[in-house]
Amino acid sequence: MFDLPTKEEILKGLTTDVYFIRTEEVLKKNNINKKVTMEVAQKGMPAEYPFGIFTGLTNVLKLLENKPVDVYAIPEGNIFFENTPVMTIVGNYLDFGIYETAILGFLCHSSGISTKAAKCKIAAGDKIVLSFGARRVHPAISGMVDKYAYIGGCDGFSVVFAEKLIGKKASGTIPHALIIQVGDTLETMKLYDAVIDENVKRIALIDTFGDERFESLRVAEYLKDKLYGIRLDTPGSRRGNLKKIAEEIRWELDIRGFNHVKLFASGGLDEKAIIELKSVIDGFGVGTSISNAKVMDFSMDIVEIDGKPLSKKGKMSGFKYAYQCENCLNQRFSVKSDDEIFCDCGNKMVMITKKVMENGKILWEEDIESIKNRVVSQFDRIKKGIYVI
Repeated sequence: MFDLPTKEEILKGLTTDVYFIRTEEVLKKNNINKKVTMEVAQKGMPAEYPFGIFTGLTNVLKLLENKPVDVYAIPEGNIFFENTPVMTIVGNYLDFGIYETAILGFLCHSSGISTKAAKCKIAAGDKIVLSFGARRVHPAISGMVDKYAYIGGCDGFSVVFAEKLIGKKASGTIPHALIIQVGDTLETMKLYDAVIDENVKRIALIDTFGDERFESLRVAEYLKDKLYGIRLDTPGSRRGNLKKIAEEIRWELDIRGFNHVKLFASGGLDEKAIIELKSVIDGFGVGTSISNAKVMDFSMDIVEIDGKPLSKKGKMSGFKYAYQCENCLNQRFSVKSDDEIFCDCGNKMVMITKKVMENGKILWEEDIESIKNRVVSQFDRIKKGIYVI
């Protein structure tokens, strides 16, 4: 009805590219089913992403559960760079080859969203960042977008469905549609305050009809201490200099004793806009730039056949393990060895590739907060490195 494959159809391989179906047909007809090692890595990082945040592993493991394959991966939420082997699958090709399209889809899309969210949160520092991009994507993936934006560092999200994925309540203010129907910003906030649970923060949208400064003061003088924040979502055609407007509102609120009122901005924001505005804005609702983030361009390639190194040209053959410097996050890959590997900074590097599935049994499981904490724990070291914005 809504152009959606069911879970069963995904598990049957019906979301694969057709040439994998034909590949299976040829292999089965000729009794070919070799044990392969397939590596997932990204060759060439776009200028937009000097680093990446690896997410989507949980979904891949659920897809491959009970299949006779072994899976190795770096931790979900870990940073990665060009050529880092983020995941490796070992098994007979016909047991999992048909899932290549779905595996890459899970990893490429979620990692792109998490990386963009991380960049926005790094730019914002201690300021609030909320994921507001559900209306820019197919509703079937709106929860997924909010989940991986949250994992990437966003402090909150807007989609109700994502609550059961994340285990937290969705966030939001009021839409223009409510104000237009009531006919006045202050009257709308009066009704909102009378109806909506008192535990929901009162944040007024103040750019529907009148001047942002005077609308802010009208609402603040009525709600007083109950007013948590003001949201500016002024359209580009009327915006002028958003930072100047926010500075004026901040000044007028402060000299009247409304220092507690926070300023929020939304509409067409990304990490560069956040850097420009964060001296005056307390929180950001980021939509399109996160939900439509450039996906990671992972590829999935055979690097061994029956345990012997073999790959296509342009791809380094052999099973590789990722090593990382805990000090500066730099990474290298190598065959497994007892020899110590050292970073250019002089620190010993540790192997971050772990076995996460054995013969179809999932060996690794982490909750969303643990993965998110891993992402956020890397921010200070990312900022110190060459990977910033």
